[in-house]
Amino acid sequence: MCCTCTPNCTTEAMVAMAVLAPWLAWLVISLLSLYLLNLLAHARSGLPPGPRPLPLIGSLHLLGDKPHRSLAHLAKIHGPLMSVRLGAVTTVVVSSPAMAREFLQRHDSVLATRSVPDATGKHAAGVAWLPPGPRWRALRKIMATELFAPHRLDALHHLRSDKVRVLTDHVARLAREGMAVNVGRVAFTTSLNLISRTIFSIDLTSLDDHGRSEDFQQVITAMMEGLGTPNVSDFFPVLAPADLQGMRRRLARIFARLHAVFDAEVDQRLRGRDAGQPRKNDYLDVLLDVAARDDGKDLLDRDTLRSQFTDLFAAGSDTSSSTVEWAMAELLRNPSSMAKVCDELAQVIGSRRNIEEADIVRLPYLQAVIKETFRLHPPAPLLLPRQPEMTVKIAGYTIPKGSRVFINVWAIGRDKDVWKEPEKFMPERFLGSAIDFKGVDFELLPFGAGRRICPGMALAIRMVHVMLASMLNQFNWSLPIELERNGIDMEDQFGLTLVKAVPLYAMATPIRGKEKEPFLRVV
Repeated sequence: MCCTCTPNCTTEAMVAMAVLAPWLAWLVISLLSLYLLNLLAHARSGLPPGPRPLPLIGSLHLLGDKPHRSLAHLAKIHGPLMSVRLGAVTTVVVSSPAMAREFLQRHDSVLATRSVPDATGKHAAGVAWLPPGPRWRALRKIMATELFAPHRLDALHHLRSDKVRVLTDHVARLAREGMAVNVGRVAFTTSLNLISRTIFSIDLTSLDDHGRSEDFQQVITAMMEGLGTPNVSDFFPVLAPADLQGMRRRLARIFARLHAVFDAEVDQRLRGRDAGQPRKNDYLDVLLDVAARDDGKDLLDRDTLRSQFTDLFAAGSDTSSSTVEWAMAELLRNPSSMAKVCDELAQVIGSRRNIEEADIVRLPYLQAVIKETFRLHPPAPLLLPRQPEMTVKIAGYTIPKGSRVFINVWAIGRDKDVWKEPEKFMPERFLGSAIDFKGVDFELLPFGAGRRICPGMALAIRMVHVMLASMLNQFNWSLPIELERNGIDMEDQFGLTLVKAVPLYAMATPIRGKEKEPFLRVV
């Protein structure tokens, strides 16, 4: 007997399906989630401990807009060697001096490759991002011997002195007009001009001009912000070709504007050479000399020149200026420290107006102020990420090939097991201490360590000390009335460089006897 479906049967079946559908969906989702969690658990086998990742996004939701702080908090729970799945990428985070030594010294050769952000595009042709190899070594050697070697830095000390004098003259003008000084901006502009003078023998920006020079500053700032912006392509590499956030396209436009400036300088110099004009003996001349050799044509093509210049402006401007700004903010918040550094300057420099680089060695408290600023506010809080070339065992854990490694120097600088009262600005902790920031003492790593240590460290150290010392030597500093009443906002903003979220404005008053001598017309 055949069964015929009646309207009632159909209705009952539909009701049953409506009741069962949510349960079936729940069952499928649960089984799928269990399967994914099992895969994730298997993938974590042998990895350092860390937070349990969610399906698909991993632990991205835990980062927030200040990942250096979020990762430091997670390290307190999971330990100084921690693994975190960020999207589809296994990420290893180091948060103690001992673990930093393991990664940056004992296993440095395996971890010398950079994890390159997707948005950098062709910019990866420079020393900052190239993998270790013959090309990287050759470019780094040129930089080390022709730009950052002590004898080269000494030969150009007059150039840096001139730029610092322009800075203090500008501050003096603002003081006469009763205007507050944007400390970060004047330090940033000074750093840019110092770099452009070193490379091209010209100023590419100005403290007073608001035309082409301001545009150049904006391009550099936009580049730094773009490179520091979290990008979905870096967390889900399979989606990178789609450039869902448009970061690669945005950075390409910024790089094009920046490279147009560089190309104009290179082309003008080449035309000058053809016309027999005198050499300037700057870094551009050095690079063009190398490029003209038979063995240098492939090494220094136009893309590589652009990347070299981009790396120098990115690494040498924002990092130095942010350190000066953070140091001034801390000194204004800590009057006793301000008094000590100013007393030291008065005793050592006396009535002399200008600071020389040779003076810095005789200013131990000033050096301690800079070290303490690096400890609390490292320019690159997570350093640039590294990527193991092969799977390696460190401290008993598996660090997979192709994973991403961050050294949280911000967390190391605030580790209560390393530093007494770590949240307190206390330069005295470095007086009589052998701890330095040159990559040997892993408690203090603002420039990194190992073969990937910042090649421009020697120049940055000179710039930061002389800029800050000159501003303190010639002026007394105070806060505008509103800041005096409400206090300085010390919140940071994460990016490629750790900058103040709110720029520091301060009032400068010339110190009697150290005003600039008036210009006398000779008739």
